[in-house]
Amino acid sequence: MRTETRTLRQKQIEVAAYQLLEQKGYAGTSMQGIARLAKASNETLYNWYGDKQGLFKALVARNAAEVKTLLEDELSAQRDALGILGLLGPRLLSLLLGPRAIALNRAAAADSSGALGQALSQAGRESVAPLLIQVLERAKVAGKLFYDRSDQAVVLYLDLLVGDLQIRRVIGVLPPPDDAFCQERSERAIKMLVKLLG
Repeated sequence: MRTETRTLRQKQIEVAAYQLLEQKGYAGTSMQGIARLAKASNETLYNWYGDKQGLFKALVARNAAEVKTLLEDELSAQRDALGILGLLGPRLLSLLLGPRAIALNRAAAADSSGALGQALSQAGRESVAPLLIQVLERAKVAGKLFYDRSDQAVVLYLDLLVGDLQIRRVIGVLPPPDDAFCQERSERAIKMLVKLLG
């Protein structure tokens, strides 16, 4: 199968998986149902993903890739650290509070094995945190932030940016945010970070 054809089929499968996940929840979503909705064969799904957990792990990794790529690109371009946070914040909030991330978090909560939650942690926070450490260390070297431990500074930034918004979205008491909300929240997080660590 050509790369372009496979990429298109994967997108169709992912769209179907998210659609069923939102309609039926994690327990009610099956590989057979996804294959039927995506007009793909069961064999294709099992060959590409292994099983339902494998498919959802792939969804998690793809969902987190945009933020990771943004950070890697901005770090390699030697951009100003606070400028990087200014670009990152709205995108990270949009990702974390968007329908796909919320569906995946609900699925992880319903997965009694804990494997999907582990995948969310690895593809999300555990892969992004080292890059955020590099960003904040760049701000420290530039004399814009002062702190002792980089890992604690990253936790503080994420607390200021995200807080309890994601859990409130997961339990359905907060509507999806718009771009203006994400921008304002990001700017506020940076101002508070500089106030606390500047």
